[in-house]
Amino acid sequence: MTILLINHYAGCPDLGMEYRPYFMAQELKKKGHRVIIIAATYSHIRNQQKQFKNNIQTEIINEIEFVWIKTPHYNSNGLSRMWNIFKFVYILYINYKKISKMYIPDVVIASSTYPFDIFPAHRISKYTKAKLIFEIHDLWPLSPMELGGMSKYHPFILAVQLGEDFALKHSEQIISMLPNAKDYLISRGLDANKFNFVPNGIYLDDWNENQNIPQDHQVLIGGLKSEGYKLVCFAGSHGIANALPTLIEAARLLSNNKIAVILVGNGNEKKNLIDFVRKTGITNVYFLDSVAKQQIPNLLSKMDILYIGLQRQSLFRFGISPNKLFDYMMAGKPIIQSIEAGNNIVEDAKCGISIEPENASETKNAILLLLSLSNIELEKMGKNGKEYVLKNHEYSVLAQKFIEVIEKQNIKVPNK
Repeated sequence: MTILLINHYAGCPDLGMEYRPYFMAQELKKKGHRVIIIAATYSHIRNQQKQFKNNIQTEIINEIEFVWIKTPHYNSNGLSRMWNIFKFVYILYINYKKISKMYIPDVVIASSTYPFDIFPAHRISKYTKAKLIFEIHDLWPLSPMELGGMSKYHPFILAVQLGEDFALKHSEQIISMLPNAKDYLISRGLDANKFNFVPNGIYLDDWNENQNIPQDHQVLIGGLKSEGYKLVCFAGSHGIANALPTLIEAARLLSNNKIAVILVGNGNEKKNLIDFVRKTGITNVYFLDSVAKQQIPNLLSKMDILYIGLQRQSLFRFGISPNKLFDYMMAGKPIIQSIEAGNNIVEDAKCGISIEPENASETKNAILLLLSLSNIELEKMGKNGKEYVLKNHEYSVLAQKFIEVIEKQNIKVPNK
């Protein structure tokens, strides 16, 4: 079976995020299927960008076929990013016959944050008589409306709503990464029988490599541990949504304890956070640069508690599926989750403590509570998390769920 997977932001471990299309392709390939990923040459979440002269360029990366659509650079969420999106969709749309004849797919999956790529995906599927699947990462236009305060009558919102409604009507199945999105999508006209939940996950090969972290990271962490500090770690993007000031304030409240908070990663808010820590004289918060994906297992193994937090947002009522959390669970460490959402994976897995978001006092108390537990109790939490993620979020499991969705389309998937 040949699957054409369209994802504007798709990457790979060598290039940077987004990883889901690549890992899913690897697992589907192991099951005997061919997956072609169509992505943009420029993406703000990718560490390395692709540069080609042609509007369409093919490339093989670790035995996975990529089709790169040439798109311009952008710096923010303004007009330059809109132009990047338009170019990607337009080039793919007008070249639908070329793409169709190159690959003759059995299935076309439109899988991007925004829903505009459903239009070229639909055109390719009609031309090749392939089955069309729409994969939802975020609910658009609901996300910019609730998070950004945009009016439902804004031209951009109207256009995005058109794309979402078109996808719900014309796709033969919907795959959502948000577990509680079904009722909302039904309210927009979705046939309930089309809804499927396939969350994010972890790729075992990354955990088998377990590369060492950089030397400066080793020196800082080793030094703190030799002084008897317990380490609380956040590893990920330093953005406003991650509510990191709450964790930093909790660290200040714990300044008389042998507890250090380590923030690993980069992001728009990192400089502001560093400046705040310096100005306020907080001495038990440390910042480290991001590490390669293959180094995450080694990094997390050195920590005592792992922290994940998000600002309180009504949009999270539809559920969350953060990759960071699954990495934490795979590390087998106790987790503090400071998120209010429609689902609670930490609670379901019994792998840590869940507290309300943006509450430094509760965060402090959760840290002290975990550190008061015996090693046996902490190891049990870690074991629970790892077992849960392997059962429900390992990419071979998720790939099988994808195949089960496809089989609803009466496509016979060969046993390999």
